[in-house]
Amino acid sequence: MGQFYRPLEVIIVNDGSTDGFEEIVPNLTQIGRINGVDVKILNQANFGAPKARNEGFLASRGECVIFWDADTIGHPQMLSKMVKILEQKPEISFVYSGFKFGWKKFRNCAFDPEKLKKFNYVDITSLIRRKDFVPFDESLKKFQDWDFWLGLTLSGKKGEWIDEILYQKIVRGRKGISFWLPKFVYKLPWKTEEVKKYEEAKKIIFKKYHLD
Repeated sequence: MGQFYRPLEVIIVNDGSTDGFEEIVPNLTQIGRINGVDVKILNQANFGAPKARNEGFLASRGECVIFWDADTIGHPQMLSKMVKILEQKPEISFVYSGFKFGWKKFRNCAFDPEKLKKFNYVDITSLIRRKDFVPFDESLKKFQDWDFWLGLTLSGKKGEWIDEILYQKIVRGRKGISFWLPKFVYKLPWKTEEVKKYEEAKKIIFKKYHLD
């Protein structure tokens, strides 16, 4: 992760990986010890991201948690800046920032519960107070992050936005961990398979929270 912030605890959840992950585990734990970081490895069958995140949270001990996908590279001061806000503002439950997806910048916007009901602008790589965590819905195939933030927000929790690009998601092809489509794709006269899946998933979220 390359973060200056300490103490730091890293829980790595191996969600049924088939790319030789087991071979690099000794290196990860050794690097952790050298850098004063407590590294714990969890292995599970390929149950998906919501299950992996829930299990990772249960194994963690810190007062704050952040879900950090394998395609994410953070600025060295990222966690320090996020922790500082939570320390200064006890009324805030989570902190998020802008980020880059490949070449594309997503600056996001200031926290607005009403806007969040229409679309998600908070990425999952955000710092959350442990006491305010709600489990991820493991039945969802898409929009697990949006569901998570809606669950927090509709229970009265608040977020704080850092207007900085503090991390980057590395593009690994169309089937990578992260995926993004430009806005014009959703406005085409025909619907691609990705757009159809997007619309169906959005209906599930709207129905779950009784949104318009």
